[in-house]
Amino acid sequence: MAALNTDLRESSFGQDHALTLVDRFGTYLSTRRIRSVAGPFAGRRVADIGCGYHAAFSRTLIDDVASLLLTDVSLSPELKTHPKVLALEGSLPEVLGELPDESRDVVMCNSVLEHLWDPQRTLAEFWRLTAPGGVVFVNVPSWRGKWFLELSAYRFHQSAEGEIDDHKTYYDPRDLWPLLVRAGFSPRHIRCAKHKWGLNTYAACHKPAAGRG
Repeated sequence: MAALNTDLRESSFGQDHALTLVDRFGTYLSTRRIRSVAGPFAGRRVADIGCGYHAAFSRTLIDDVASLLLTDVSLSPELKTHPKVLALEGSLPEVLGELPDESRDVVMCNSVLEHLWDPQRTLAEFWRLTAPGGVVFVNVPSWRGKWFLELSAYRFHQSAEGEIDDHKTYYDPRDLWPLLVRAGFSPRHIRCAKHKWGLNTYAACHKPAAGRG
């Protein structure tokens, strides 16, 4: 009997609801961190995993990047027609399975792992997809962030309740770091810390260039 995929969602972030001020501010802070750790995007092969229906941040990169891989449960039709975009709709990690090894210079995954029952397999795919000299950026809500998000969603209705109800867990650095090591990243090439006033945890994982160890 085939295993039941419990990570299936019916819609992508931003598909069925307008983004609130909390959503937009959180995304803004995350994208600032991504730019600070990833460096220039010009000429690089970029992947935005779980990018959201409109892929708001990646839209700002299209003119600069060499190519852009976008994945989510569903994506805006206009994204699929852009000549630089490879748009893949489906669940993680299965949707990544047929992509070539070491085919991306930057892999971004913002506020996605907390929705997965088995994040380890997805992180292993990030390692496989990242080219030598490339970087993986992961952002997740922390256990302190759990309190804030639930307050925002359930009391003040400034975060989508369905998104928060779909969370499987939360991550402090001590929770995320071991998963990254098991995925293949070397401890000396992982920077993992809290940000956004401790409400989120991020990791920047570098895959060393060939011969550099």
